[in-house]
Amino acid sequence: MNEPKTIIVSAPSGCGKGTILHSVFEGKDMFYSVSCTTRAPREGEVNGTDYHFISTRKFRSMIKDDLFLEHACFSGNYYGTPKEPVDSSLAEGKDVILEIETQGAFQVKEKRPETPMIFILPPSVAELRRRLKKRGTEDDATIEKRMANAASEIANSVKYDYVMMNDDLDAALADFVTIYNAIKNGDGSADRFSPKNENTVKMINEVLENA
Repeated sequence: MNEPKTIIVSAPSGCGKGTILHSVFEGKDMFYSVSCTTRAPREGEVNGTDYHFISTRKFRSMIKDDLFLEHACFSGNYYGTPKEPVDSSLAEGKDVILEIETQGAFQVKEKRPETPMIFILPPSVAELRRRLKKRGTEDDATIEKRMANAASEIANSVKYDYVMMNDDLDAALADFVTIYNAIKNGDGSADRFSPKNENTVKMINEVLENA
């Protein structure tokens, strides 16, 4: 029950996973993995807190030295999860949260099959587009690329261990805590969030249909 866990959390950009994670785990003694990326920082992002912003040359060197748990390239930029901080935190008895996209999640799952995966859905693809436009950090072309990626990610959510929706934030926070506790306790108290559950499959399909 008290064994430290690595937990993967994925969601399309704009789905509010960051808000959920920070709300649930604020003040708790756990490790929130910070990914490396070669993209430029956005306004307000802090190196070492939001991402480790590194050069493409350094990123490729880290790939060559097998220093990533997972890595991928999106829109010309690399993203990856460094191994060492994850393994050090687990050795210290801390839970580790990996906030990564589906491609990286499946890489980690292949290497470490015991790693539970949580996928957070938006209420609909159309709502996701609205949220991204409201955020105002990207142009329309970039948003549309994200929407295409989002549809693929949502379709892949059936391969996760747990799938929940962020429609109402308070309800989403409660659902996430239920799933987290089930993972820590090793019980079936969150089985209703399994993609093997008929209602969960229906929910995923409805999100994809409401584009």
